[in-house]
Amino acid sequence: MPAAQLSGSGDFTWFGLRLYTARLWSGGPVQGWQVPFALELRYHVALSRDTLVQASLKEMRRLGAAPQQLAAWRGLMEATFVDVGPGQRITGVYLPGVGCRFYVDDQLRRDISDIAFAKAFFAIWLGEGARDQQLRARLLGR
Repeated sequence: MPAAQLSGSGDFTWFGLRLYTARLWSGGPVQGWQVPFALELRYHVALSRDTLVQASLKEMRRLGAAPQQLAAWRGLMEATFVDVGPGQRITGVYLPGVGCRFYVDDQLRRDISDIAFAKAFFAIWLGEGARDQQLRARLLGR
């Protein structure tokens, strides 16, 4: 995404503990699912891959993903995510009509050509039903 600019950023905290800083990069306003964007999460604490997968599945379920989808997506995320420590980054790139791509720090980890997964995953932060509406607003530059 060579023309991408920072759209917004914010911290995600859980019971007062700052877990990560999120930054959204895009070439234009992120509305709907028409524009490619990158969501970067820079972690401030150590979290296991399993914790990341379980938290993502829980939010996707809360947002309406079907059980059979979640079962398939679990494997995708387990093969993609890694244990993270303070200062590490996982960056997800949303590609309209294609799916998404994940980087750990600056290394490509996996391409996922499942559009439904990509939308469900990024909806955790950017969808109307995002749990942290303040973070969503900050990421979208509102």
